[in-house]
Amino acid sequence: MVDVTAEYFAVFREQAGCNSEALTTASSTARELFAELAERHGFLDTTARCKVAINGEMADWEARISAGDVVLFFPPVAGG
Repeated sequence: MVDVTAEYFAVFREQAGCNSEALTTASSTARELFAELAERHGFLDTTARCKVAINGEMADWEARISAGDVVLFFPPVAGG
């Protein structure tokens, strides 16, 4: 188990009902953490359509998460 902070952008922030939350997780990758939080908050998008950053750096979904990391989730961006 690791303690991390999850931060949410745009629609994820609205669905989670907060900008960020500290949590203890058994997830070991960004993808696993997203799946855990998607179930908790009802996120409908998939990792194929979204982006993730760890500690301020864009990351791959298979990136490992460690204690103290800040993981930011970005939903798809609509353009026009």
